[in-house]
Amino acid sequence: MAQDYRFTWQENQYWGSCEPCTASVLATQVRSASVAWKIGMRQAVERAVREGLPLDEFTRNSDFQKWRIKQECRPKAGEKFAALTTAEQLLQWAQMLKNNLPDFVFAVREFKQVPRLDRNGHPRLDNDGQPMMYRRRLQSNILHLSGLFMSDYDHLPFPPQELYERTKAPGFPWKVRLAHLTSSGFGLRLVCEWMVEAGRIADNQYLLARELGVLNVKDTTGRKFVTDNSCVNADRISYCPRMQDIIYIDEDKLFHF
Repeated sequence: MAQDYRFTWQENQYWGSCEPCTASVLATQVRSASVAWKIGMRQAVERAVREGLPLDEFTRNSDFQKWRIKQECRPKAGEKFAALTTAEQLLQWAQMLKNNLPDFVFAVREFKQVPRLDRNGHPRLDNDGQPMMYRRRLQSNILHLSGLFMSDYDHLPFPPQELYERTKAPGFPWKVRLAHLTSSGFGLRLVCEWMVEAGRIADNQYLLARELGVLNVKDTTGRKFVTDNSCVNADRISYCPRMQDIIYIDEDKLFHF
């Protein structure tokens, strides 16, 4: 009988346990009001700063004000943060909103359970005196891979939809299971079946970028564009998109072997 999940997810990358991600979980997260607000706010802040628009709307936001106070109260780092311009502070806040999105680990089907540790490195205990266990996202904790891999193409110098259209060309060798805009609004994330004969994740990503014609393209910042090299590890996270950002999804093959 086929399992109803194939990869894992975390509610938060900093402390969440990596648990099985079912179709129901994905549907709930991409339709989440919190996810929509964080992505929408991030894009609005970055657009306002980029285009030199008034920033008062954002500086009056209560969430930003609470976050700013916390940053200013940090030992040592607080003074450095307070010296930033309003625009720089807002961009850091926008980055924080992105970093606190739920995330998916498409390449890993299961992580092993390990005890949560306190500041002194000792296992935390529950009310019954037993170690509190969770599935920590680490390379060394991987039990089973999913057969999927993720590639991230951000800051594209052309519409992300155009890059996805290239995957529909006759004879395209990779089987795409999910395609969605990144939280910046300027990138594309592809989740594909891992072709073992092509080599490791890094090899698949390189050959995929070459097939898509983006090996020698420069991104919007002027850097040579290939793919996000930080995505080569199997335990790499992929931030949750909004439902409206999903361009294509093959639910059956995305969640089942």
